[in-house]
Amino acid sequence: MTDTVPGSDYGDVVRTHLTRVEQQNAAALDDVAELVLASVRADGMVLAAGAGHSLAAVAETFYRAGGLACVRPIYHPELLPMHGAVSSTAAERRSGLAAEVLREAGLAAHDVLFVFSTSGVNPYPVELAVQAADAGCPVVAVTSLAAGAAAPRRAGTTLAENATVVLDNLVPPGDATYPPDNPVTAAVSTVATAFLWNLLLVRLMDKATEAGVVLPLWRSANVEGGDAANADLLRKYQVRVPQLG
Repeated sequence: MTDTVPGSDYGDVVRTHLTRVEQQNAAALDDVAELVLASVRADGMVLAAGAGHSLAAVAETFYRAGGLACVRPIYHPELLPMHGAVSSTAAERRSGLAAEVLREAGLAAHDVLFVFSTSGVNPYPVELAVQAADAGCPVVAVTSLAAGAAAPRRAGTTLAENATVVLDNLVPPGDATYPPDNPVTAAVSTVATAFLWNLLLVRLMDKATEAGVVLPLWRSANVEGGDAANADLLRKYQVRVPQLG
């Protein structure tokens, strides 16, 4: 008799989901890696934006061991659930906030804007994409086409419809995945989106190595030589990224 490991069904669900995410985004990940590599070569910035729990994905991109140093997170305190859960939902649905944060961050054609939003239907993520595209800045939407199709179009259009490239995290409407026959818990969006971001870093590293481009990558501050390795990156990017402090 074999004992069942608690949560093994959920583990199977996640492993299957991530396999599908990797397979279905293979071509799009190559396209995004080319966009980011071109930005690095042009000394541009990767701008990372999201709202609500999609800000977890923004945190994944920023000041992370092994991550790109040329990342600037763009957000507004009202979008953080920890600063007010109900008010953060209201802020994402309010038109005009995207213009405010983009004015502060600045945009250039050699930058790349990543917008993380699983539904991609609220005014904040949609307006970020529209305004960046109007400024000639490539937009990468990290979203769920299925979730977006099932959600109300509060902005009249969607993030995916206004992006240069779409990375689909394949999250089901409602995000929950367990139990499989009637899912009510165990959201998969954070896991799937972080996986997509790191798949991108792997592709970017391979393409940069082939092209002879040295990527600006953070080292862990908790390994020997980490602080010294990061010092040059901090000197270069602190002026352009206020959040580096």
